[in-house]
Amino acid sequence: MTTLIEEQTAISEEDINSFKIVARNTNRVFHVKRLGGGKHDFTALYNINLKVKDGEFLTMVGPSGCGKSTFLDIMAGLSAPTSGEIYIDGKKITGPDLNRGIVLQGYALFPWRTVRKNIEYGLEVKKVPRSERKAISDKYIELVDLKGFEESYPHELSGGMKQRVAIARALAFDPEVLLMDEPFAAVDAQTRETLQDELLRIWEETHKTIIFITHSIEEAVFLADRVAVMSTNPGTIKCFVNVNLPRPRRISDVRNSNDFNWITGKVWRLLHGAGDSDSVGTSDLDFDSAGL
Repeated sequence: MTTLIEEQTAISEEDINSFKIVARNTNRVFHVKRLGGGKHDFTALYNINLKVKDGEFLTMVGPSGCGKSTFLDIMAGLSAPTSGEIYIDGKKITGPDLNRGIVLQGYALFPWRTVRKNIEYGLEVKKVPRSERKAISDKYIELVDLKGFEESYPHELSGGMKQRVAIARALAFDPEVLLMDEPFAAVDAQTRETLQDELLRIWEETHKTIIFITHSIEEAVFLADRVAVMSTNPGTIKCFVNVNLPRPRRISDVRNSNDFNWITGKVWRLLHGAGDSDSVGTSDLDFDSAGL
C-alpha cells in the first residue's frame, strides 16, 4: 500500500548524511517596520523539515506569501535562515556555491552575451578551458533544442527560447541541485506545456535533483515525484503528496487521466483547507483505494 500523504517528520543526524538535501527546523523571521513607528516580527518560514533523495523531483505549491521563494533563496545561499539549517550532501549551506544551479522566472540572461556565451558563463567562473567550454555548451545547446541559435542574442529569442537558455546555463556547469522559481510563469500556456515536457526530458537524461516552485497545481503534479504543500501565516509545509504516476510522462498523455485529476484535486483540497490529513478518511490517504 502506497501512502499518498506524508507529514513533516523530525530530522535525525543520520538523515543529514543519507539524503541529498535536508532542511532541519528552518525558520526565517523578518523585522518589519510598522506605520507610525516601531517594528514587528513577520515569520516567513516556520519549522521547515524536508528530506529530498538524490535525483528526486520535488515541487512546492502554496499561496502567495507562504515563503516558497524565501526558502529557495536560503537554499541558494542568497540569504540565511534565522534559525535551523539546510544541508546538501551532508554539508551545511553557508552561501552561494556552484553545486546549485538557479533558474528564475525572469530568465536573468546577459543581454550582451550570445546564447553560447550565456550558457558558458558558469564554466568561465569555474575556469574551464575554452576548448572544453565549447564542447560542453554544444552538448547543452543540443539538449535544449537550440542548435542553430548559438550566436543569437537574448533580444532575438522568444520567451520560451530564453528560458531554454537559462536552463542550459544552469545545467552546463554540472550542479548537484537545480533550483527553479516559477520558471515558466512568464510564457504563454502552449509554450509552458512544451517547456514542461522538455524539462522532464532533460531531467530523465541528467538525473539532477530538482526543487521547483510553482503556483500551478497541475504543473506541480505533472512534474513531481512529490509535492510539498505549503500554508501561510506562518509559512510552513503542511504535508507532502506522493505522485506515483508512471514515468516517462508527457503532458498530452497525462492531463486527462483519472489518476492525474484525482491527485490534482487532492492537492487543491489540501491547499484550500478541505483535505487536511487529520480530517480525511483512509481512502484519501492510500493510492490502492484510489485505483492508483
